[in-house]
Amino acid sequence: MNKTNIRKGERPGVMHILGRLLKYMFKYYKIQLAVVIVCIMLNSVAAISSSIFLQRIIADVIEPAVGGLGWDGVKNSLYKIIAVMAGVYAVGLICSFVYTRLMAVVTQGFLYHLRRDMFERMQSLPIKYFDTHTHGDIMSCYTNDVDAIRQLISQSLPQAFAAAVAMIVLLVTMLSFSIWLTIVVMLGVLVMLLITKKIGGNSAKFFIRQQRSVGKTEGFVEEMMNGQKVIKVFCHEEQSKADFDAINDNLFKDSESANRFGNILMPILGNIGYVLYVIVAIVGGLLVLYNVPNLSLTGLAAAGIGMDIIISFLNMSRQFCFNISQVSSQINAVVMATAGAGRIFALLDEKEEVDDGYVTLVNAKEDEDGNLVESEERTGIWAWKHPHKAEGTITYERLSGDIELNEVDFGYVENKIVLHDVTIHAHPGQKVAFVGATGAGKTTITNLINRFYDIADGKIRYDGININKIKKGDLRRSLGIVLQDTNLFTGTIMENIRYGRLDATDEECIAAAKLANAHDFITRLPGGYSTMLTGDGANLSQGQKQLLSIARAAVADAPVMILDEATSSIDTRTEALVQQGMDALMDGRTVFVIAHRLSTVQNSNVIIVLDHGRIIEKGSHDELIKQKGQYYQLYTGAFELE
Repeated sequence: MNKTNIRKGERPGVMHILGRLLKYMFKYYKIQLAVVIVCIMLNSVAAISSSIFLQRIIADVIEPAVGGLGWDGVKNSLYKIIAVMAGVYAVGLICSFVYTRLMAVVTQGFLYHLRRDMFERMQSLPIKYFDTHTHGDIMSCYTNDVDAIRQLISQSLPQAFAAAVAMIVLLVTMLSFSIWLTIVVMLGVLVMLLITKKIGGNSAKFFIRQQRSVGKTEGFVEEMMNGQKVIKVFCHEEQSKADFDAINDNLFKDSESANRFGNILMPILGNIGYVLYVIVAIVGGLLVLYNVPNLSLTGLAAAGIGMDIIISFLNMSRQFCFNISQVSSQINAVVMATAGAGRIFALLDEKEEVDDGYVTLVNAKEDEDGNLVESEERTGIWAWKHPHKAEGTITYERLSGDIELNEVDFGYVENKIVLHDVTIHAHPGQKVAFVGATGAGKTTITNLINRFYDIADGKIRYDGININKIKKGDLRRSLGIVLQDTNLFTGTIMENIRYGRLDATDEECIAAAKLANAHDFITRLPGGYSTMLTGDGANLSQGQKQLLSIARAAVADAPVMILDEATSSIDTRTEALVQQGMDALMDGRTVFVIAHRLSTVQNSNVIIVLDHGRIIEKGSHDELIKQKGQYYQLYTGAFELE
């Protein structure tokens, strides 16, 4: 299947995403954010109070002193203004300290909850999601997108909110000083907003593209890292470089375009602010020169505009333009963060794996009458606990490993069926082998038994119970699986074996390792069972990793085993040893085996030959040899699997 990019599809708007982010933040930090909002408002008011104090100093101190009162007549007024200024700035300083400290806590705490929720949701998603989305792209959500949100919360939102509060207070103050000069400033601000919308819109478009290109680049790098051996074996280094250069070029173009628009915005707005400063000074001078009556929120003053108002207004116009520039400078961060948040919310909004089952797997024991009852202790007997809602009763059905697929059709995508009319009946204790070319549908059948995917038509029954009625966790707990591609985790060898059953003792893990013939090579390692594995077991050979995978399945002690090319990575000599352990492991269990080596399936009770999703032959080894069909041709070498 082709893996898609999680950035595709319709996306909600910026305001919707910002609203959802804020709602998400308030979910965990209501009180802290309320305090932050109050502190930002007080700090913003304190920051712009300089214009008001400047006007009062000119009106109440400088002009009276020049007019004849002298120093002695104005010093008390000056001291009072300075004292008030000191108090206001002290409050602003305290508020700034409080909200920056709180925002550090809120930001990291919010990211903690976000990453936790992302990971929890990821664990509940169906296998189909990971089959259709690149792993590098998903990882980009946890790195680039989360970091973009961190910058938004810790810097952009507080600065934008502080600037918005400052502009509101400045607008009210300017209107209370002079409506004429306020109109001049607003005309300049209108020009700044139009330019911001034009340039910011182009910048936003390319920043969204940049986020997409980053994820695509990381996905490619992850793919190349996993395939380094293949690249070097086939000498594809130059082709890999060329492919990376093409992807990297797209990232460069998107990033260059985004930052070009983003970087030219601030200089343009800054220069408009300087021009507006000069215009306000000229208009103010003309109003004074022609003694135009001053109009403000308090009414029409025939006395006209004084120098105190003009000087204060110049300061306020510069502050207003500065705050607009502050808001505009955060556009890029907001766009990047909302693009990342949109991807994260897309992950969080993915539908969880549907589990409508109600039949559970329990430990059971026989009572005095020989009937199965639930047991709190591990007894070695498993039973399906089947509640019957209509009758209000519960029955217990011994888990025997009887699995039946009846006329099953399936397709990974709608209207494209890959399995056709598959009917298989694996009786308890039977070994069923699947043989066929790559893409014939062998692994797909085992995926359906696990309910990694749901069938399009037909029925799958487990011990006579429709598997749709069985809770997925309990269904999978009854199935042990060894995959062709091994997956080991960072930790000791003992911990990796115990991954099959977390309550297994050390003795049980060692017994499982002996069963899989892994014990000998483990004891030869410097740390034995305490040897640390890193990087998916990079310090082990492929065969050794496969042996540990088999040991993990053995310790799970599941009644049904699925072996998907379980010995494909093991040499012939080791395979013989492993086969002995596998025979002991399979004894008394229902086993599904997928193998290309026909020597590993000859002793199967039933061998099923698949071709393009259809069963073309079915029977034991001897029966199929007598039929002289495709299996016979495979066995005699007249036909080879592709």
